[in-house]
Amino acid sequence: MKKLFAFLLSASPIFAGFAQTTVPTPEIQIKAALLAAPADKRDGAAVYGYTGNGALTLLRKGTNEVICLGDDPKQKGFSASCYHKDLEPFMERGRVLRKEGKSGQEIFDTREQEAKSGKLKMPKNPTTLFSFSANDEDFDKSTGEVKNGYTRSVVYIPFATSESTGLPLKPEAPGLPWIMDPGKHNAHIMINPPRQAAAK
Repeated sequence: MKKLFAFLLSASPIFAGFAQTTVPTPEIQIKAALLAAPADKRDGAAVYGYTGNGALTLLRKGTNEVICLGDDPKQKGFSASCYHKDLEPFMERGRVLRKEGKSGQEIFDTREQEAKSGKLKMPKNPTTLFSFSANDEDFDKSTGEVKNGYTRSVVYIPFATSESTGLPLKPEAPGLPWIMDPGKHNAHIMINPPRQAAAK
């Protein structure tokens, strides 16, 4: 679980051999990426996706506070995420560092140091990220339809702790919130609904 969100927030994929992977049309990528966003935020969300050569690119400009990142066709399974625009400096810094070849731990350490120094601007208010995922066979690349999808959500509260929020350090039961990376720049509340209740 932790590895999944570490990938979402810091990864900028290595695109060697990408040309061999079928990339859905921009329209299909947008349609599928928006499944990760709350329904009332989809019309105005900005959407990033991938070109035929694997470059991450802006597919649609946004008019509200939400940014969506479409599925990477080179990665196994389907995964899209949408997050508040105030998280973009954090996200972009992770992508840049990944492109430079930094490891996951190096990315974490760099952003932690830069956030503490003020170089990396973290959100002042709680901000949310939604991740929507599914198996390969449940994503139709020709229509953008996704079956049996699962949504996780994260609320970022930089440097928050269990003591400052009253949240436990692990889930007490499926669907109940808990805090991950307490006291760190990326401290966040995790909310993982039971899978049988989350399918779309």
